[in-house]
Amino acid sequence: MTAQPSAVVVDHEVAEYTGGSRVWRALRANPSFWVGSAMVVLIIAAAILAPVLAPHDPDQQFRREGLDAHGDPIGPSAGFPLGTDLLARDELSRLLFGARNSLTVGIVANVLAVSIGVMVGSIAAFGGRRILRLGRRRGRGITITLPIESILMRITDAILSFPVLLLAIALVAIVGPSLPLVVGVIAGVLWTGVARIVHGRMLVLRESEFVTAARAVGVPTRRIVTHHVLPHLSSIIVVYATLGIASTVLFEATLSFLGVGIPLPAATWGQMISQHLGYYDSDPRLVVLPGLAIMITILAFNLLGDALADALDPHHWR
Repeated sequence: MTAQPSAVVVDHEVAEYTGGSRVWRALRANPSFWVGSAMVVLIIAAAILAPVLAPHDPDQQFRREGLDAHGDPIGPSAGFPLGTDLLARDELSRLLFGARNSLTVGIVANVLAVSIGVMVGSIAAFGGRRILRLGRRRGRGITITLPIESILMRITDAILSFPVLLLAIALVAIVGPSLPLVVGVIAGVLWTGVARIVHGRMLVLRESEFVTAARAVGVPTRRIVTHHVLPHLSSIIVVYATLGIASTVLFEATLSFLGVGIPLPAATWGQMISQHLGYYDSDPRLVVLPGLAIMITILAFNLLGDALADALDPHHWR
């Protein structure tokens, strides 16, 4: 019981450095937070309001007014603010609906990846060993001791050893492209980084005084992880989740560019670049616009993630 005050001291110390007021003051003084937040809000608003903002149906083809006399896409005009693509579809409408598809994949896949990574890292750090008794009859049986930490981390290492892009392409090619599959594939290959980070940090916290004190008074391991350890990792998880959205958006764009992302006719930015590579010289607008959309989205989430990393880092305030 003498070790209990240490847990209170540690928790108060962490609370002092992660207090909401200090975090908000640090964010408010960081220009990257305001710029990144504004960009993220605008991008998400454009994606949500795509049906309202888009001047046309993204899949509608305007064969007469959308192509010139030579059958090539036309440039910006009153009816088509950003011109049309090679199939005479409105470019602005496809960019807006592409934002919806790309962000949906990026955010959902990243939430899944972070959740899986946190769960695997937590179980590996605090799972210990599990004993299985098989075929127990008349006092006889086989006893198997499973080293949970070693098994989970070796699985993580095995997935990390594969080229992530090639693994994702192979999985999509075997099953067939679809929106849920693309989300699952991206989450299934990107959770390993989170698991490694969470596992490493939890190994340090596992030996902390407040964890030892909680164990001494009989607190269950699950409660120690959820109520005492995970709150100390909240800043790492938030930052990684924010920065991870940029990675997943880029990953989805890469898959779509290679033709194994969300299937046609759905609009995605990577797919738009891939379809118009032949017009790079004659009409670079068709490649530059979706490329700029990808770049601005990645920049927005990176700026926001960096600002959160600085604000939530206690060493940044000392």
